[in-house]
Amino acid sequence: MRSQAVTLLWRAGIAAALVCAIGVLPWLTHTDPALTVLKARSADRDPTPEVLADIRAQLGLDAGPSHLLGEWLGGLWRGDTGRSWISGSEVTPAVLHALGVSLLLMVVALAVATVTAALICARTLWLGAQRRLGERRAGGSGSAVLAALPEFLTASVLATVVGVQLGWLPALGWYGPQWTLLPALALGLPAGAVLGRLLDDLLPGAFAEPWALAATARGLPGRTVARQALRRCLPGLLPNTGLFVVGLTGGAVTVEQIFDIPGLGRTTLQAALAQDLPVLQAGTLALVLLAAAAAGLAHLLARLLIGPALRDGALPSLHRPTPPARRFLPFLYGGLLVGVIALGLPRDPLALDTTERLTSPSWAHPFGTDALGRDVLARVGHGALDTLLLAVAITAATVLTGLALGLLPRLSGPLVDTVTALPPVLVALLVTAVVGSGTATPALAVAAVAWAPLAAHTSALLRQERAALHLTATRALGAGPWYLLRHELLPAVVPPVTRHALLRLPGIALALASLAFLGLGAQPPSPEWGLLLAENQPYAERAPWAVLAPAAVLALLGALAVTAAGGVGRGRRRSRKADPIEPLPERPSDTRELVATR
Repeated sequence: MRSQAVTLLWRAGIAAALVCAIGVLPWLTHTDPALTVLKARSADRDPTPEVLADIRAQLGLDAGPSHLLGEWLGGLWRGDTGRSWISGSEVTPAVLHALGVSLLLMVVALAVATVTAALICARTLWLGAQRRLGERRAGGSGSAVLAALPEFLTASVLATVVGVQLGWLPALGWYGPQWTLLPALALGLPAGAVLGRLLDDLLPGAFAEPWALAATARGLPGRTVARQALRRCLPGLLPNTGLFVVGLTGGAVTVEQIFDIPGLGRTTLQAALAQDLPVLQAGTLALVLLAAAAAGLAHLLARLLIGPALRDGALPSLHRPTPPARRFLPFLYGGLLVGVIALGLPRDPLALDTTERLTSPSWAHPFGTDALGRDVLARVGHGALDTLLLAVAITAATVLTGLALGLLPRLSGPLVDTVTALPPVLVALLVTAVVGSGTATPALAVAAVAWAPLAAHTSALLRQERAALHLTATRALGAGPWYLLRHELLPAVVPPVTRHALLRLPGIALALASLAFLGLGAQPPSPEWGLLLAENQPYAERAPWAVLAPAAVLALLGALAVTAAGGVGRGRRRSRKADPIEPLPERPSDTRELVATR
């Protein structure tokens, strides 16, 4: 009870600190809030001193940030979050309406993600039910490509092809349930691919557990065993599912922009860019509360699915030998990626030729040209250096951070809930306020949030591994905490978390690009891959090659990351029944003899 109270206070403190930091955001960035508000209200009006002084008097800016923050917090207890600095309307109804829109979109997108994840792991479930997992090979290139698809690119293609050209579904606006299908597909397909890969990674261990072997020996139907194996693996994924729930609301900014959806992410982003503090504070608070509710629900469902085994230390370990990956695939994808980069590097990425604008692929320009006549292959090749090196460095940092904080769930749990509630754009604005704008701003912003899914995954796996039977027995035989951490817990947790991080590598590259496109990092004419996608997106219908080329390279990067991850921790672990283990710390001789074998 005491630990729960401490955790609750820790969550409340983080949320309060975040809201207070947002309340002083204009003063941290040393910008004039009155000027920003004037530009948002009327871009054509001249910012004369009289006009700015009138806006400051209307908003009470002369009283300072502390006074404004105190007034906003005082009204919060009454359900009053103030009035918008831009429109003058009440904030609470607008934020609640945006939250309702985002929740409906999230539910449909989560359904799409569930179906996608089920299709990805269907073969493993079928082979496990038939006791033919020996035929399984780690691969998942299709799911890797799907997970690497940029949400805004998928949304643009769906809106253009399915919504406009074919006219099957409405593409723009928000007037009913049918308007949710296309944006839900754009959001749910990549999320489902990630969840499907994580689930497919855990299922072989569940089918190898003693209960599954005993159930098969007793003649239980394979579908019953498969259903219980699925239930066994879900608790390890529930924290990340909760993170996806938050990401499908506050993080769906680009999709909401493309489909003109008045959701919470878009509302918060527009308030952040216009420095409309009442709306920004209310939207951020709603996202933080949603993240806390999703985390609490995920924790409760995990308890219900596992039952008393988690408490009593009676779980088998899911850490089992996994099938070998197709060893040639990483070399194939890596060779293709290196070949594309090598062909593009000798070319000039900045050379303009207005006579060859948006020309189709040819021998002179294998990937075609963009709207300014620049060679797309050259820009893809030169953009690989910055994009790949920075994404790999951030991925390595997030793995270490996620593992370190995931080992301390009481400290990292509330922090994970708060961090995942923030759209990366808002984090970038806060980072800009602290360190200033520059090329390092996107990297710091992405690194500040990218560790959270890995920490949640680490905590979930660690919680189950600590309840494993073999760990309980080893602890009873005299093993100390450091021995257990080094020889039991870390070998079980590090490989799946590393594979998870590699699966997110293309997403990190896209997050860097999207922030740069918003003016918070690299600027044109930089040939960064995501920036190429954003620049050429308006010409997708007329010159699809200009968009498909960088998108295909990103998908190739995703396939390379996942197939290379197939070799992480895939070697056969020593048998617990016959092979000797390393000696435990000094204990009485009878104990050392008992633990000489597993």
